[in-house]
Amino acid sequence: MKLPTFDQEHALQAWGYRLVAGVDEVGRGALAGPVMAAAVILPLGADFPWLKLVRDSKQLSPRQRERVFDLLQDAGISFGLGSVPHATIDEVGIVKATRMAMAEAVQALPSRPDFLLIDALSLPEVELPQKGIVRGDQLSFSIACASIVAKVSRDRQMTELDGVYPGYGLARHKGYGTRQ
Repeated sequence: MKLPTFDQEHALQAWGYRLVAGVDEVGRGALAGPVMAAAVILPLGADFPWLKLVRDSKQLSPRQRERVFDLLQDAGISFGLGSVPHATIDEVGIVKATRMAMAEAVQALPSRPDFLLIDALSLPEVELPQKGIVRGDQLSFSIACASIVAKVSRDRQMTELDGVYPGYGLARHKGYGTRQ
């Protein structure tokens, strides 16, 4: 398993970009709930000892994701969230809804980034320099951190919805299809 690196971020910093945001989403394959995106800006020269725990969110257990999410928050890492509800997904389609959630996450950042590294997609409606990277959540620390923030945030929301809509098992499967 290849670990994410700062290669993309360092290359951009060499070109003068100071605030590079990684952007990723979760919920595209879910049958219930929103598509949610996160944008994360890691500080220049980030060298937190816990970075060795960072992976694509799909490669971590729920407990590991929660731990990394808490470490990101404790370190004061800047992030923004975007969420598009199921009704909008049904109306505009999942790809457009994903782009909407990603744009919302970028807009929610406390600081405007200079450049976006995005998992797989581009955001033509966002007027910032950007690069879509296939499997970016496996290659870039910023995107991997965004995948964790998005996943933990969406999972928490689905657990809350389980209390509103009991009997559907949303806390267990988070809205993804299961044998049940």
